[in-house]
Amino acid sequence: FCWTTSWGVSTRMVGAIIMAHGDDQGLRLPPRMAPIQVVGVPIFRTDEEQGAVMEALTQVIDELRTAGVRVHLDDREGVTPGFKYNDWEMRGVPIRLELGPKDLEKGSVALARRDIPGRDGKSFVPRAEVVSQVKTLLEAIHENMLRQATEFRDANLHRVETYDALKETVQDCWALIWHCGTKVCEDRIKEETKASSRCFPLDLNEQESAEGHVCTVCGESAQGLAYFARAY
Repeated sequence: FCWTTSWGVSTRMVGAIIMAHGDDQGLRLPPRMAPIQVVGVPIFRTDEEQGAVMEALTQVIDELRTAGVRVHLDDREGVTPGFKYNDWEMRGVPIRLELGPKDLEKGSVALARRDIPGRDGKSFVPRAEVVSQVKTLLEAIHENMLRQATEFRDANLHRVETYDALKETVQDCWALIWHCGTKVCEDRIKEETKASSRCFPLDLNEQESAEGHVCTVCGESAQGLAYFARAY
């Protein structure tokens, strides 16, 4: 029973992360929850370049691991760096660390953020500052993803005062209404809009008394505020 319950909770958590943070490229995992926080990708063309790059990248990986960062070295052979980039983007790893011959010459590494695609999310940091910069970046990514998710949530929650407004809102957002809490109204909303109750928000219901308010659907005395939305 405990195993089944734990599995169910874990499955729902994974689903929530995918829905809250995923994009067209795949997963985007918050750094504090990501099994791998940083993936190292070597870039080289010749055997000579490979030896120098792998030696330096292995040292960087070891330093990050010693500092408590969950890191992985992608040393797969026969696979292009571009393939590896796409593969790890799809898996949602927060930071991709790239190291090639030009980086060795400059004494730097490239860090690419999963939460900011393209050139805007890429930076070059001195080799000696990799550990501190990665830790700072992980915190910045975590805060940015939280901000993005919060803004998206708030933009899609709407308080409505009429049943017509509820029917329009639940087509693609969540509607907050005064609700009597009866099955009759629940069934009517579901039949006419395909939406069902998601929750009675504790914080809002603690702040606002239902006294004097009526159900947006039937006009009877309200039990409290409730969110309605379609399930997908």
